Amino acid sequence: MKKMNKNKRKKLSFPALFGIAFLSVTILSGNAVYYKLKSTPEIEVKKVSAEKTNDPMLILVNRTHKISCGYNGELILLDCGKYVDSRIYPQLQKMFDDMRDEGIYPIVNEGYRTNEEQEQMMEDKINAYLNEGYSEKLAKKLAEELVAPPGMSEHELGIAVDIVADKSKSDNEEVYSWLAENAHKYGFIQRYPQDKTNITGFEYEPWHYRYVGSEAAADIHEQGLCLEEYLEL
Repeated sequence: MKKMNKNKRKKLSFPALFGIAFLSVTILSGNAVYYKLKSTPEIEVKKVSAEKTNDPMLILVNRTHKISCGYNGELILLDCGKYVDSRIYPQLQKMFDDMRDEGIYPIVNEGYRTNEEQEQMMEDKINAYLNEGYSEKLAKKLAEELVAPPGMSEHELGIAVDIVADKSKSDNEEVYSWLAENAHKYGFIQRYPQDKTNITGFEYEPWHYRYVGSEAAADIHEQGLCLEEYLEL
């Protein structure tokens, strides 16, 4: 678990999230064990800032729209050790519970990343290409094709998650197929569709889902749009 400044730490209970106490839920887990909680748990949260919009769930972040200061959100720590914005947690939890009810077992492989973590990912990728013998210029170009530059990754908002399978119970294709068909019902969209790479600026990622809210997700799914196209409308 990450150490946090005491001034920024506070506890968020399920009544604060759902308005009801003693709700039985399954905490998202990064392993094969899922705990059914019968009492009010304590879940760690912290603050994150990003760009202001009329609807914070529709903030556009991509290779041409960089995150700026202003938007405040709360991050909730999942049992798997990943953070997500607490506002997407109820729907994320419900989606995972429904998947498990159908015999498909997902895990959150990645959630919120700090700007520093995003920068480190970029540096690591560049160094990997340098070690393969690429020039510094080409290494940077190749790295940026796979990793979003710092400030240009949705993971820095806390409302995007990479969802893969718990390999002991499911496989990735089962998870990806279910999400492609059903995620919009919970307010999530596949952020980087295979046929929209020229618009999104990112390669196809069947594991990367972004929360936009139920209304926007339904429209985007029904019309076959990506977020950029939807916002243009």
